[in-house]
Amino acid sequence: MKKKTTIYDIAKALNITVSTVSRALSNFPAISETTKKAVLETAKKLNYSPNRLASALKSGKTHIIGVIVPSVQAHFFASIIHSIEDGLKDSGYRVILYQSNESLENEINGVRTLLEAQVDGIMASMSLETQDVSHFSEIIKQNKPLILFDRVHPDLNVPTVTLDDFGAGYLAAQHLIDQGYKKIAFITTVHQIKIFNDRLKGYKAALEKNNLPVLEENIIYGGLSIKDGRFGAGKLMRSAYKPDAIIAGDDFTALGVIKKLKEIDETPPKIGVIGFANEAFSAYITPNLSTIDQHANQMGSECANMFLKMIAQENPYKNIDHVVLNPSLVERQSTDKLPS
Repeated sequence: MKKKTTIYDIAKALNITVSTVSRALSNFPAISETTKKAVLETAKKLNYSPNRLASALKSGKTHIIGVIVPSVQAHFFASIIHSIEDGLKDSGYRVILYQSNESLENEINGVRTLLEAQVDGIMASMSLETQDVSHFSEIIKQNKPLILFDRVHPDLNVPTVTLDDFGAGYLAAQHLIDQGYKKIAFITTVHQIKIFNDRLKGYKAALEKNNLPVLEENIIYGGLSIKDGRFGAGKLMRSAYKPDAIIAGDDFTALGVIKKLKEIDETPPKIGVIGFANEAFSAYITPNLSTIDQHANQMGSECANMFLKMIAQENPYKNIDHVVLNPSLVERQSTDKLPS
């Protein structure tokens, strides 16, 4: 078996010290650009690959960051991950991904697994089941950066990147009102998660400002999925308070709503439908779906910038920043109300 190239081989080939090679590979400022270039070219020529484990043990840094998301099936979270990776690549950081699949138990295991992998920090969007956040405390105790994005918790005093979710709920309801809808229902999760609670509050505020009734019978608490959208829409359309528009907790739920409405010949925009997240499929279903864009790419970029800022400080929690993004309305056919 061919012997693996080491920094000793590079030093011997260039007739320089091992410490000079090590510093050149680490981009040490005191090493001249000429020497750095020669070392890098020789390393490439000799097929040298650094021993990352040894380097990590020496520096205390693995240059790996853990990212925990509810699911990568959602384009929203996939876009955030892509932007995080893009924002960190020039700094030499790589990402280890862990999916909770909306399970608190999985999320706890994810935190434990990532810490055992000696990651330099963790970014997380919490599962729908998460109420007790004590498992995140170990990250803070180890003085490693913890950044929460999208789904956050008030008990954790850490940097966050979120959407103005109250504004998002208000924007969705106001758009439907502006389109001429008056009996607006809302399908949301039964779980007490801040972002969904804030959207519901925004919806109620928009109705109240426009002197429209807030009917508890038109608020369906359940899950967030295509199946839940179908169920919620069916329940609403059979009720005595039958709505003329439905806000769905996310685009997957909205897709289920549209499927059910088409089955009962109430195809949008006859009954208006709007979702959240601007998933990739939303522009291509029939009718295509109006939605609230949560700016996933910007959210990921802000997380990356925040992490780099935190690791540059001896105490990553010296300054606790909270970035709040503004939602945007994406108007499509599902809310393009027909003339009455």
